[in-house]
Amino acid sequence: MNKQNEGTIKTNRWLYALYIGFFAGFLWGALKIVEQYLKFTTIVIGFLVEPFFKHEFLLTWKGMLIGWGFFTVFSIIAAFIYMAAFWKLQGPWWGLAYGVFWWIALYLIIGPISGMTYWITALDIDTILSEFCLFLLWGMFIGYSISVEYTNDRSREPIHNT
Repeated sequence: MNKQNEGTIKTNRWLYALYIGFFAGFLWGALKIVEQYLKFTTIVIGFLVEPFFKHEFLLTWKGMLIGWGFFTVFSIIAAFIYMAAFWKLQGPWWGLAYGVFWWIALYLIIGPISGMTYWITALDIDTILSEFCLFLLWGMFIGYSISVEYTNDRSREPIHNT
């Protein structure tokens, strides 16, 4: 082991994924609530639990909190998946692609089939664009945060002894 790496503390991958997933769900879930409040989207924050709760309940403050909590749990699971499969990928593009993957999965496949969301043909353009952009940023937050932590090029620079 070289001297450069002797004093470094290794970050626990799974604890870090939990941390990133929590903040991804918390921050981007809050932005989703703002989107809904400003009527940029017709899809509520609790869309992930839509099959289990009445839509009217998800529009209340309690329903929003439950939806926000489930969005945060979903984000933690997504961060764990990214950590397991893609943690060595460098750059923001992989995170953007990860966000697009989840948008396609939730809004074009799983969501309409399970009743979480309407079919895309029934959604207005504001909702489609708002949700797509939110998931782009959400995916980039998860992917790039993990990428920067585990592929940091600064640690590979030579040490200059003066």
